Amino acid sequence: MKRLLTSTALIAALAMPAIAQDYTPDPNAQPGGAITITYKDDVATLDPAIGYDWQNWSMIKSIFDGLMDYIPGTTELRPGLAESYEISEDGLTYTFKLRDGVTFHNGREMTAEDVKYSLDRVTDPETQSPGAGFFGAIEGYDAAASGEAEGLSGVKVIDDQTIEITLTRPDATFLHVMALNFASVVPQEAVEAAGGDFGKEPVGTGAFKLGEWTIGQRLVFEKFEDHWREGVPYLDQITFEVGQEPIVALLRLQNGEVDVPGDGIPPAKFVEVMNDPAQAERVVEGGQLHTGYITMNTQMPPFDDVKVRQAVNMAINKDRIIQIINGRAVPANQPLPPSMPGYTENYEGYQYDIEAAKALLAEAGHPDGFETELFVMNTDPNPRIAQAIQQDLKQIGIDASIQSLAQANVIAAGGEKEQAPMIWSGGMAWIADFPDPSNFYGPILGCAGAVPGGWNWSWYCNEELDAMAAEADSMADPEQAEERLGKWSDVYMKVMEDAPWVPVFNEQRYTMKSERMGGDDALYVDPVSIPVNYDYVYVTEQ
Repeated sequence: MKRLLTSTALIAALAMPAIAQDYTPDPNAQPGGAITITYKDDVATLDPAIGYDWQNWSMIKSIFDGLMDYIPGTTELRPGLAESYEISEDGLTYTFKLRDGVTFHNGREMTAEDVKYSLDRVTDPETQSPGAGFFGAIEGYDAAASGEAEGLSGVKVIDDQTIEITLTRPDATFLHVMALNFASVVPQEAVEAAGGDFGKEPVGTGAFKLGEWTIGQRLVFEKFEDHWREGVPYLDQITFEVGQEPIVALLRLQNGEVDVPGDGIPPAKFVEVMNDPAQAERVVEGGQLHTGYITMNTQMPPFDDVKVRQAVNMAINKDRIIQIINGRAVPANQPLPPSMPGYTENYEGYQYDIEAAKALLAEAGHPDGFETELFVMNTDPNPRIAQAIQQDLKQIGIDASIQSLAQANVIAAGGEKEQAPMIWSGGMAWIADFPDPSNFYGPILGCAGAVPGGWNWSWYCNEELDAMAAEADSMADPEQAEERLGKWSDVYMKVMEDAPWVPVFNEQRYTMKSERMGGDDALYVDPVSIPVNYDYVYVTEQ
């Protein structure tokens, strides 16, 4: 076994409890107090094995913990319920040492048996977890997922404080997987007592516990006094009021009745808010692990010609499209967003150049352009964005008719090999499940996603790049972390040469908060705890 806690790279990024595990909060932080958050829609579930939408993501993170975690407000991994870990020389076996004295909200002490139960549960087909596939690298996953075996053979309890997980292949993303909500540790007795309703009666080890849930009205989270992380959380209580229209929530915020409107600033009020210095001062802006893009079906003429795809890249006026969403984004020049590790800093991408685009089309044999179809989800602002794209394409002779459909129909069209020549991804654009460049490749650009029903709507399959991607993800040793990110950068630069997409914009997140909310701005646009890292924010007035 190789003690990775002695690795220079790991010490810098993850390991020693005195370094990355600790977070230095605002020295002015005050314990106590309560806040109110609003949402339009009710919460579907707080079961970490099931919940998979942006609204319940940070709620679940505050109720549960996993073996790994992230430094608040960043994409940097740190140990969570695992105090330390070791990785075998071959990169296949992870041995996690658990923290002593961690208790569930029901008062029972957590052990390695709970970790195994939780991983077995999320991969059990009866659980119907949308996140089961993330654990596909664990030995025995196929047998467990098919129902042929009970539990994961690769997850073994060594003793009460030690869990061993064996993979079938080295996987540099595995520690990120262990930080996903889906990997949260739950107590078996609470799951069984809930009788299939654990999502409404959650029990975890997190900083908050569920105190009340009145369906259609509110959820109340209470501070878990015995939380294992000292001093966390600061707040005594969080009330999530549901059924609140965003416009009403904004008015209530302005009147001092609400602390954070969870649905954000209503688009119709965005310019008004940002033009008012007093209100704009309470808005926090941050990047998201998000890219909005146009796909071009590489299996359908004329988009099977790289010159045509490159011409389309040059024809799109991204700044004008961003104006349609009130400037709430930055232009994208590659698949990865700027906040994602592996983003290529000095790459400029395809510049907006109508004449160069026309020349490329002529070289490709289309001097007069051609007719095509652009599919788009039929909810605002996406049809308006599609019209802007249509106008841009018209300037180089491409006549694109807009097919404005329900989200499910656009997704279905993209999953058919020769149905959708072009798709604007808005409303369905990719937001990373975890902050690693591999999560932007496999499902939406890799050969594995170019299948019926898949999410690779450009039907782009470059086996050479797939091999490069697999090689990058096999580099599990933290000492190879920088080299691995360099390989991912190379992959995405080659993707851009082939131009299966037009990366259009990276949407920014804007969180508005009341005057009494305290804590670092990064906590309010946390790239992992979306939208707010509730564990570390506090109030200055109680």
